[in-house]
Amino acid sequence: MARFDISVVGELNCDLILYGLPSVLEPEREHLASDFAMTLGSSSAIFAHNISLLGSHVGFTSCIGGDPLGKFCVERLSESGVDVSGVKCLSNRTTGVTVILPLAGKRQILTYPGTTFDLQYTHLDLDYLRSAAHFHLSSFYLLRALRPSLPELFSQMKQAGLTTSLDTNDDPENLWANDVKAVLKSVDVLLPNEYEACKLAGTSDLEGALEALSRLVPVVAIKCGAQGVLAKRGTHRFRASALSAQPVDTVGAGDSFNAGFLHKFIRGSDLQSCLEYGIASAGLSTTRAGGTEAFRDRQHRESFLQPYGKS
Repeated sequence: MARFDISVVGELNCDLILYGLPSVLEPEREHLASDFAMTLGSSSAIFAHNISLLGSHVGFTSCIGGDPLGKFCVERLSESGVDVSGVKCLSNRTTGVTVILPLAGKRQILTYPGTTFDLQYTHLDLDYLRSAAHFHLSSFYLLRALRPSLPELFSQMKQAGLTTSLDTNDDPENLWANDVKAVLKSVDVLLPNEYEACKLAGTSDLEGALEALSRLVPVVAIKCGAQGVLAKRGTHRFRASALSAQPVDTVGAGDSFNAGFLHKFIRGSDLQSCLEYGIASAGLSTTRAGGTEAFRDRQHRESFLQPYGKS
């Protein structure tokens, strides 16, 4: 019997979010925010935190620096029930941080990668990763030291009998190199947003991206923001609409969708149910500041998700 429902590998850092800023930031001016939040950040960690609070048993692998921000991140993951014994502390390095500036409906996202660039294959305990039913990785393009080894890592997980998933996230260099294709050979579920899907497929057309990617991966679910999610498995297409509620904060909504979707997927739910629970989890995320705060409030989480069925 598997030790974990899901093993997660990826980056680990804080999000610092400043709210209420002017829509245009002028150089050399001091702009005052009306509110501020420091929360657990990074796609991988937000995903791991939230799927754990949905009821999945999670083992998390990453690295942090020997600083207070790293300690904060690990504590937040532990509080959610995530097993953090796979997190390595590189005492002479600095944990990454992302500063998010929500401006007039758009976000400026500024990241210092820190130890994100340091995670490498030798940091991984393959037996630990294999002791799960499912393997997930986020932020393909940020994991610079690990990236050359990712085709082998995904292949190892498949050979061990795990199902696998990938959310590439954005490529800050905007190169979208083809090395990701070698990883996709061992991926069961691909979870990009619309922009990422088009970049991965080399097209500006959403439908074309869905068709192209579905020829490479058994299940493709493309997150389209307020337009919901579009998915394909084989010749079958699926769609789920976004919730109508006005979001407080969309930080981490895509990662929360992944959490809800995969929480159902690894339990054998049909694909439409996975999509709808993913949408509900994304909607929950948007009701509080940051990507994890809405999930940390148990009463709020359970009452919000109750109409969408038991986790």
